[in-house]
Amino acid sequence: MFGFVSLRMSFGAAVLGLALVSTGALITAGQAAAPGQETTRGPSGLPLPRFVSLKSGKVNSRIGPGLNYGVDWLYMKPGLPMEIIQEYDTWRRVRDAEGSEGWINQSLLSGRRTAIAAPWQRGKDAKISLMAKPDNEARAVAIIEPGVVGTIKSCNGDWCEMTFDGHTGWINQTQVWGAYPGEQVKD
Repeated sequence: MFGFVSLRMSFGAAVLGLALVSTGALITAGQAAAPGQETTRGPSGLPLPRFVSLKSGKVNSRIGPGLNYGVDWLYMKPGLPMEIIQEYDTWRRVRDAEGSEGWINQSLLSGRRTAIAAPWQRGKDAKISLMAKPDNEARAVAIIEPGVVGTIKSCNGDWCEMTFDGHTGWINQTQVWGAYPGEQVKD
């Protein structure tokens, strides 16, 4: 971006102050992509693409895979989900929910799965229901603002069990960025 360093205030910085709650949901190496989605293996042996999250509250995203490359973005929210799309040595090319791409050292990324509730609906008058069971007819346990980050406990391919600020429930998998459509994630 014209040689300047940009600062990005990541999702959730100004959204209702809902905190990220850790539960440690992991995905096995063979489960990164949804059924029917093409998956390749990176040099690490793990599938590409795959979702991870940021370990730290200050993470530089660089324009290339190394410390000698300039910083393009500074992410300020630990737990923010990222999609790894390429690997080079200890560097991972990632994409955020807004589509911005950059390189982050693997030591700053975690296999802990998080997701953003409907980031494409931010700024609209939309609400997302967190349900008591994986069923559209179940009672809502919480109403989630678009753009809020939560922790994935599991996904069955249609629904994800997630925790947002201490409230655990089910959200339709099509309403999250951090799990592929049809993907299964287990605790």
